[in-house]
Amino acid sequence: MSSPSGTSPSPSGAPLGGASDSTPAAGVERFGYKQELQRSLSFADLLIYGLIFMVPIAPFGIFGGVFQGSGGMVALAYIIGMIAMAFTALSYAQMAQAFPMAGSVYTYAGRGIAAPVGFLAGWVILLDYVLVPALLYLIASAAMASFVPAIPIWAWLIGFIVLNTAVNYLGIEMTARMNKIMLVAELIVLAIFLVIGITALAQGKGNGDLLSPLYDSSTFSWPLVFGAVSVAVLSFLGFDGISMLAEESREDTRRLGRSMVAALALAGVLFVVQTWVAALLTPDRSTLLTKGDPAGTAFYDTAAYAGGHWLSVLTAVATAVAWGFANSLVAQAATSRLLFAMARDGQLPKFLAKIHPKHKIPVNATFVVAAVSLVFGIFMSRLADGIQVLTSLVNFGAMTAFLALHVSVIVHYVIRQGSRDWWRHVIAPAIGFLILLYVVINANIAAQVLGFVWLLVGLAILAYSYRVGRRPTLPAMTTEVSE
Repeated sequence: MSSPSGTSPSPSGAPLGGASDSTPAAGVERFGYKQELQRSLSFADLLIYGLIFMVPIAPFGIFGGVFQGSGGMVALAYIIGMIAMAFTALSYAQMAQAFPMAGSVYTYAGRGIAAPVGFLAGWVILLDYVLVPALLYLIASAAMASFVPAIPIWAWLIGFIVLNTAVNYLGIEMTARMNKIMLVAELIVLAIFLVIGITALAQGKGNGDLLSPLYDSSTFSWPLVFGAVSVAVLSFLGFDGISMLAEESREDTRRLGRSMVAALALAGVLFVVQTWVAALLTPDRSTLLTKGDPAGTAFYDTAAYAGGHWLSVLTAVATAVAWGFANSLVAQAATSRLLFAMARDGQLPKFLAKIHPKHKIPVNATFVVAAVSLVFGIFMSRLADGIQVLTSLVNFGAMTAFLALHVSVIVHYVIRQGSRDWWRHVIAPAIGFLILLYVVINANIAAQVLGFVWLLVGLAILAYSYRVGRRPTLPAMTTEVSE
């Protein structure tokens, strides 16, 4: 875990100041790194990337689980999730401006607090980034296998992985072009559902009070709602993936942060609207509340009730393609950048930091993500609760890492730089921290156990590194090196 040769780490393993220059190139080079990735992404590319990663129709696949978990108040669960993630997005924007590099929470906690903390934050968020492609591939493959049972789940999974790996291998510009096509397709499907759904409501097909998706006195309790939020936030995970592309953005760091906030806000509005309409059209509310949605078909059943079997098929196939291709495509890209960032700092094997000379992408990291997705995807497909296990791990990893992000804002800006911007650097991150802490506390018990076991493994690795004299360090800023 030693720092790359030719650099001199600061005593704390992190620079005392952030990048004052808002231009992306200056931000990278000031921290002892060479610009290797291709800067080609515009603000629109980043915004589309974030929307695709979150998937505008993400609630289609987990609607039943969130509906049951929230006592029918699915819109409320998404609103609270959006608020929680909004504070997290604000913290991301602040740290992206200070440290405009790939690596997300790993980079921000490592340089904002200390290198060892960065390693642990990176280790925890690996649960999210490394496993989420496998989860997406598995959900999509199971959906496609239900329509074409002659082709087994493992075959669909391999097909999705090979296709996405090929697109990512061709470079970030190819990924960006595919993102635009997929985003338009998803929005068209969503628009069709909303038009037909609202028409069905106008025709009197609604079940329950108009405000029941927001508040139901017969089922409401804060622990219940926040337990559902811990599942609903799966739909929001992805806006943070924009930060992984900091070294491939041609925008300044302020616009990078704004793209995260904008993507979160747009996706949040879409999530609330579609779940509100679907909740009002749920054909058998009581059964869904008591027995849940083990087959994951509650949304598609609602679509069939509103518009017929063809709408059910359309929404199900759209979900499979969106999760298995579009979302997995950007998830693989983001994960490879996290591995790249940790590897070039010597905190993961160096071969993961290799950049393809032509396509300018972290080529080895891209292939490793594909391999991990293949192994975990096939293994979990053989378990009855494989999707649930992966979902729990992904959510817990992300929420725990986000806690470290909020702390890094306060430490870096207030304690180190003496900032008196109380809203952005104290109040907002503190509120975000407290909301997420409550979500983690009310999360699934299995997720808590598995998540803490993973954290303990990371602590053991860190302790071993200190014992053999290889404590985590980071390259210093060039201004520090010259001094």
